[in-house]
Amino acid sequence: MPSAATPATARPAAKAKRPSRPAAKSTAPPASPPALSADVRTRLDSDIAALRTGAKGWTHLTLDQRARLLERVREEVGRAAPEWTTVANTIKGIEPGHPLAGEEWLAGPYALLTALDAYIGTLRALAGGRSPLADVKASPAPGDRIALHTFPTNAVDGLLLSGYTGELWLRPGVTLDEARADAGLAQLAPTVSGGVGLVLGAGNVTSIPVLDVLYELLAHNRVALLKLNPTMDPLLPVFERALAPLIEPGFLKIVTGGGDVGSYLTGHDGIDHVHITGSEATFDAIVWGGSTGSPQAKAAATRRRREGRPLLRTPITAELGGVSPIIVVPGRWTDADLRFHAEHIATMRLHNSGHNCIAGQVVLLSRDWPQREAFLAALHEAFATAPGRPVWYPGSDKKLATASEAYPEADWLAGGTRAVVTVQDGTDAAALETTEYFAPVLGVVTLPGLGQEFLDTAVQHANTRLVGTLGANVLVDPVTQRALGDGFERAIADLRYGAIAINAWTAFAFLTPTLTWGAYPGNTLDAVGSGMGVVHNALLVDATERSVVRGPFRPFPRSFTGGRRSVLPKPPWFVTARTGAQVSEGFTRFRIDGNVAKLVGTLVAAFRA
Repeated sequence: MPSAATPATARPAAKAKRPSRPAAKSTAPPASPPALSADVRTRLDSDIAALRTGAKGWTHLTLDQRARLLERVREEVGRAAPEWTTVANTIKGIEPGHPLAGEEWLAGPYALLTALDAYIGTLRALAGGRSPLADVKASPAPGDRIALHTFPTNAVDGLLLSGYTGELWLRPGVTLDEARADAGLAQLAPTVSGGVGLVLGAGNVTSIPVLDVLYELLAHNRVALLKLNPTMDPLLPVFERALAPLIEPGFLKIVTGGGDVGSYLTGHDGIDHVHITGSEATFDAIVWGGSTGSPQAKAAATRRRREGRPLLRTPITAELGGVSPIIVVPGRWTDADLRFHAEHIATMRLHNSGHNCIAGQVVLLSRDWPQREAFLAALHEAFATAPGRPVWYPGSDKKLATASEAYPEADWLAGGTRAVVTVQDGTDAAALETTEYFAPVLGVVTLPGLGQEFLDTAVQHANTRLVGTLGANVLVDPVTQRALGDGFERAIADLRYGAIAINAWTAFAFLTPTLTWGAYPGNTLDAVGSGMGVVHNALLVDATERSVVRGPFRPFPRSFTGGRRSVLPKPPWFVTARTGAQVSEGFTRFRIDGNVAKLVGTLVAAFRA
């Protein structure tokens, strides 16, 4: 797929080659997965049997009792939070005192605490006979849609994340009255059991498995068997303590193991539903088979797919990632704007060392933007100077090698651990646009045009060239956005993504429990893309299409020079935030104990970011 790219004419530094690595040894896959021992099967069978009993117990809890149960979970999560983040950083090779240690506070306990608060609020509203959407404002969105303004919902959110807002867009034609009547999902019929759900947990972000368990319980009335990804096994004792209020009454069991355990569980007749966060390849192996890698197994899987006969007979939902675009709308930016958003994009790619399903991977840039080269120089500088960290996720070395082979002209930075690929005229961008590297590889593709012409071209390019529909990012200065007017909102509506971030990163949608998280609707078992279904969605809204987050183009105090105002300086999740670790921990501890005096100290630290 040839790219419409032009050569860059300036570079801030000489290009570095990625250090060569020894070739991986080739080993033939086993003919079949190893059989589970009898004692492992017995233990798993026992857990599922206990959960089936627990499923009946769950239906006997009133909505108020469920809210009180979640309050107990909240208390235990607060107690476990320091150890949780310590273990998570150890898993990822982050030493104590590292400037990026705060990532694990926000992506772990903070995310869970805010979700618990939101779910408790929803249960309290329903218990009182009110819709969770009763106080939520709404406005029209393009294409006969309604936008529900679901963030911030309280003064604390408005303070800690000043200038950021979130909207849930309903599917076209769904009315506000319908949304309010249907909000609550399974909690509208709390005595009807959804059975037992299997959650195949993510291996990259520590809150994901627990958030998925909560959604099973509250959106579907399903108790859950959580199988941890092996990378998260060290967190088992932490999770067992934090989630004890769910484990003790039989609403949750947590198990460990490899693919053999997962395969046994997905085929178990005691499982009523499967949810996975992972890769499309893993999803296909579960649904269609062929996981052993043998020619016979692959042929059988291909035949089943062709005939529409999935191996998995249990319903399944999934979040599977993809290649996320970062659309940079050309305008007149100051030098400070160029630096800030270069660091913004570096964060989208380098957070968690790039091991995020929502990591920005392809920057779509106007070849006609007079400031293009200045922006590329700032982007290279930000990418090169961000704090070093291990590339820790299993298999990442192979992904980096694949990128190096596809783009030998790439700029390898930070000792060959991260790369910027500026696609030159005539170079094929297909590898960048169709391979989720799940590692610190950032691509830059240039497209023609300025203003609305560029924006429409970039939207079309993202929709048709980049694989996946999980999330898209758009950066636009306030003057240009005003000039585009309704055309800008129309372009946002045309983006076929489950989460869209305007002057923000789509990870903000992940972190906001009152938004949905999942692929754009329409995927199927045989073309699953970024997955099917949504999670989080703590207001339990039905018929959602996407989440849209909006942030300030400039941080405080420059945010007051025009556009969306914010009193938040450089956000603590930026990889370049000097006090990010301190502020992220402080925000989380405030969620735990509500200590305003300590929060003041955290906010002071935020202004030194």
